[in-house]
Amino acid sequence: MTAARVKQRQPTKHRGAWGRSIWLLPLLLAMGVWLAGRPRRDTATAQGPFQPTVAGSQASAQSPPGMVWVPGGEFSMGCSDPRGVPFGGTDPMRDARPVHRVGVDGFWMDVHEVTNDQFAKFVKATGYVTVAERPPRAEDFPGALPENLVAGSIVFTPPAADVPLRDATGTAHLRWWAYVPSACWKHPEGPDSDLEGKGDQPVVHVAFEDAEAYAAWAGKRLPTEAEWECASRGGLAGATYPWGNEFKPGGRWMANIWQGRFPGENTADDGFPGIAPVGRYPANAYGLHDMSGNVWEWCSDWYRPDTYAGDAAEGVALNPRGPTDSHDPAEPGQAKRIQRGGSFLCSDQYCSRYIVGTRGKGEVSSATNHCGFRCVKPPDR
Repeated sequence: MTAARVKQRQPTKHRGAWGRSIWLLPLLLAMGVWLAGRPRRDTATAQGPFQPTVAGSQASAQSPPGMVWVPGGEFSMGCSDPRGVPFGGTDPMRDARPVHRVGVDGFWMDVHEVTNDQFAKFVKATGYVTVAERPPRAEDFPGALPENLVAGSIVFTPPAADVPLRDATGTAHLRWWAYVPSACWKHPEGPDSDLEGKGDQPVVHVAFEDAEAYAAWAGKRLPTEAEWECASRGGLAGATYPWGNEFKPGGRWMANIWQGRFPGENTADDGFPGIAPVGRYPANAYGLHDMSGNVWEWCSDWYRPDTYAGDAAEGVALNPRGPTDSHDPAEPGQAKRIQRGGSFLCSDQYCSRYIVGTRGKGEVSSATNHCGFRCVKPPDR
């Protein structure tokens, strides 16, 4: 989308193409973290605000295809202020505190993000049309020009020259994001792109309701934020990453993230300049791949920055489902759900949301080429 077209489509509380794109500011501001610091020890004993994880029940049945058992139990949820720790940056991550105790029941979880091939089977079976494929309605955008009411989605578009990562207007991110007509899960970079050779990559350009629809069809559901973090931690208490505390143990890349100068230069030192096929990086202790990096993942909870304060007041919050409504002070009036794990665009210059315990957020009808999902299933289904 050109700058002129962006100006013609001012954000409103309504849904539609621009409604799907306006979440970029708060999300990218939330992702705006400079990473630097000192690693913590890899340990399951108490450290700082984190107390030992108490594992829950073991699986009593054969695992469903493509899923692994997460025993649940009681763990410390949240993130300490990462400033001054390795790659911690300048964002204190206030919405991820206080660190508090949470108990969750055991559940099955997809080993990896839902892939293009898996999503294609769903679409073929149901005829489902994603939000990004639906033209915006004129009534949702009073005064919008008809030529702007076109289906599409948000695509990362690296600038040709160096640009500031932040500016006084709070819109620096518009230099590397564009609303691209006809971009959708089948055409992830725009109308001239396709999924050839990408069947084992995570599906992207899925809005929250698209992810929910797939999960329901598959007999599953989206994870709660607490379930997602419990699974991501893999039983490690207070570890910085799903695999431990060392960013690159033995010099090995453990997640698909950005290398080089963000957003214009990606050296792809980890082997992938964009999305990686699922399962190319080591699994955590629960057997889950890509719980950091690759693509963001939708969770079922509404986003609020004060959620953890309420949960902490319970002592041990049991199977929390999140707040009953959404509020983002950076963008009041926009309904947002939790996103977790970071993506291939997270870098040591702009995003540390691949650190376990950090939180992302997305406007529910928005979709991008760096957000997907995975599903969970309770043991009785």
